[in-house]
Order: sequence, then C-alpha cells, then structure tokens
Amino acid sequence: MNTPLSSSAFEYAPAPESRSLVDIAPSYGLFIDGEFTEAADGKVFKTVSPSSEEVLSEVSRAGAADVDRAVAAARRAFASWSALPGAERAKYLFRIARIIQERSRELAVLESLDNGKPIKETRDTDLPLVAAHFFYYAGWADKLEHAGFGAAPRPLGVAGQVIPWNFPLLMLAWKIAPALATGNTVVLKPAETTPLSALFFADICRQAGLPRGVVNILTGYGDTGGALVAHEDVNKVAFTGSTAVGKQIARTVAGTDKKLTLELGGKGANIVFDDAPLDQAVEGIVTGIFFNQGQVCCAGSRLLVQESVEEDLLDALKTRLSTLRLGDPLDKNTDIGAINSAEQLARITSLADQGEAEGAERWTADCPLPSAGYWFAPTLFTKVTQAHTVARDEIFGPVLSVLTFRTPEEAVAKANNSAYGLSAGIWTEKGSRILAVAERLRAGVIWANTFNKFDPTSPFGGYKESGYGREGGRHGLEAYLDV
Repeated sequence: MNTPLSSSAFEYAPAPESRSLVDIAPSYGLFIDGEFTEAADGKVFKTVSPSSEEVLSEVSRAGAADVDRAVAAARRAFASWSALPGAERAKYLFRIARIIQERSRELAVLESLDNGKPIKETRDTDLPLVAAHFFYYAGWADKLEHAGFGAAPRPLGVAGQVIPWNFPLLMLAWKIAPALATGNTVVLKPAETTPLSALFFADICRQAGLPRGVVNILTGYGDTGGALVAHEDVNKVAFTGSTAVGKQIARTVAGTDKKLTLELGGKGANIVFDDAPLDQAVEGIVTGIFFNQGQVCCAGSRLLVQESVEEDLLDALKTRLSTLRLGDPLDKNTDIGAINSAEQLARITSLADQGEAEGAERWTADCPLPSAGYWFAPTLFTKVTQAHTVARDEIFGPVLSVLTFRTPEEAVAKANNSAYGLSAGIWTEKGSRILAVAERLRAGVIWANTFNKFDPTSPFGGYKESGYGREGGRHGLEAYLDV
C-alpha cells in the first residue's frame, strides 16, 4: 500500500556555501599602475551585503586626481602593450581566464555577498561566462586582421569603462576582454555598491603577470565615472547602466573624437502564442524576469500572451512562482536573492505601488521575507494596458507586467510600443512564425523558445533608448579598433 507523501516531503534543508572560501580585507585601495593605493584625498566609502546589511569592507573613493593618475598609467602602458604581437597579448588573456576558473568558487561567493544574487547564479552562470569571454577574446587577439575590419586595424588607446552593479564581474569581462585583445589599455570604474569583485580581478591581473598600467580599477561614485568619461586623454568610452546616465554620457562626449558604446535600459517583451509549449514557456518567463531578481537590462518584464491561453498560462505561472525559494544568497537552494540596495528596493516598491494605484491587478507570491536586508517578493500585474507605468518604465526588479493580444500583428505592435529596444522573446512551435515575428521586432537580441541565454560569440546591444554599439562576438572587437 502506498502512503501519500506529506507536504513537507520535498522541502529543502539549508545548503549554504561556505563563507570562508573568500577572504575579504577590512579595506581596499584603488588599483593604479599595478599597485593598490589610497585615494589622493583619503576619502573612503563602505560596501555592504544586501542580504544582511553588514559592512563587508571599506573602499577608497577616487577623485579627479586619481582619475588623472590612472589614465596617465594606462597611457604609459599603451605604447608597449599595443606593440605586443597579438599572440603575446593572448597569453595574458588565457592566463586570466584560467585563473578565473581556478578561483571561480571564491569569486562566486564574493559576488553573492556583495551583490545579493543567489550563489547558484554566480556559480553556474556568471563565472563560467566571465572565463568564457576571456578565452574567446584571447582567441581573437592574433586574428584581428581577419576580423573584417581592414588589413591592419589599430587599437584606439585608453578605454574608460563604467559598469553596473547587476552583473559586476561579467560586465567587467564584457568590457576588459575585447579591449585588451585589441591592444587597448583600460581604466574601469565598477558600481559603488559592488566594487569587490573588480578589486579581486585586479589581484588576478597581478597573478597573471599583466604589465603594470594595462588595467586600472577606480572605485567610487558617479562623480568618479563622470571624471573618467570626460577625461581628455581617454579615447574610448564604454558604459552599461541606466538610460538617464547614458544620455548624460552621450552629451559629455559629443563634439570630441571619443568612440562611444552605450548599453542601457530595457523593457523586453516576452511573446507567448497559443501553440507554445506552456510548461516550457513558464520556465522561460521565470528565467526572463526573475533571474537575478529581475535586475537585468534585457529582462522579459512585459509578458504578451495570446488571449486564448492567458488563463491557463497564468494559472501555471502562479503555481510555479509559489515554489520559488527566496532567502540567503549563499544557500544553493535559493532562487530569489536580495535586491542590490535600499535605493533600488525603494524604486521597485514605488513603481509597484504606482501600478496598483493605476488599476492593474497585483499578485505577489506568498513567501516570508527576511527581517534584515533588502527583499521584494516575486510579483506580477494582470489587466495591464500599454498606458500603465508598469508597462512602460523599467522597474529593474522581480515584477512582471502581463498584457494580451489576439493576432501576431497586435503582438508585434505592442512589443515595439516602447522607448526601449534591447531584447524580446518568442514562444511558438512554428519556425516560420518565429522568423516572421522576429523580423519585425525592433530589438537587439531576440530569443526563440528560450530567454536570457548568453554566449561570448554572440553580439549584444540595443536600439532606441537601449543604447547603441554591440558587445560580444566579432562585432565587439569593432568598438575597440580604429577602423
């Protein structure tokens, strides 16, 4: 006789990754010309863990004088670094990639502590992709004349790079790997809420024997990034972050000869047709918006579902969301980690409240929130129109807005009715429909029957207010070459 399983039979026991894997120093300096050094004015700031609000470390805050020092170091290093044969530059990139692999468990724990995202994401997604980008661009370093940009493409010089807090180490790899492969030197500013993995990367550069000044890391706030972008001896600016800051950067470099790439915000449409495999689509929807707590520029934050399957899809989706585990990012069972900062949590909360006030119907997964840290339960809005704020504004959190459509033409029109154009997803069993719809979507990255899949060989970037230029793949080389 079979005994029915109790409701607790499939509950998960805690499975925390060891915090002892990473040794965080009480304080860190700026990384300039191959050495860690204090800021010229001695200013510092603290970085905290979003899941506990504990102070992890104290970090130097770079000012204009420090930006001058770092750019000067990068300029000095440029002559010899750019003169190296591509095969020699590739050796350094290969070394960096291998060291990242060797230290991946340590770096995954560090990223989860400083960012708040679940360890299974940093361990299984972020770190493998970080290493893959360095391996990939190491392979390009001695093949640049065959990349389609002319017989002898030249590096630009000093690259000033500003990266966000949602994928700190991965965005660093997206920026630094192609820059070094093409012979440029780098001054990089990580986000103020997630500076630690970039500082650990500085140590990896030293471990790999990278020549002094080729990579410089400046921790600080927006004014540090502003000084770097505006510096007259920077030849190339690369920025990933908000559309508002991207516009400001574009105004700053206008009229100069600096080359610029911007990867900005998004409000991706995830389109589900009535013939889509619903169970597979539900998993893709969850990956599209609740991965990294929805703090992803290409998140599928607008779900467009064909009317005839809306009820079935939403029932399945709500059931699936009710199984997501929210809590300690270092627990290997955790699906939803902490929001990155109190400021970001306040923005998510405000926009969700506004959606409810405007008449959208709110549903939130029933899960207890920890007493300390910054948390927001998975939430979706139904009865959403294109006029609702939650359908227009980038929330950058675990909030999904659901709209409906009847025909493919209506789906395309609603998907394109956005100031953004970074990503989209299409769910259907018909290959012809995938191609026909994708051709009309104004988005830089379009996934078919999947979502949030990345590969270093594939270019990434957007249209409209999602920015311009491409990162990744062969296309990512062009941004760092004088072609």
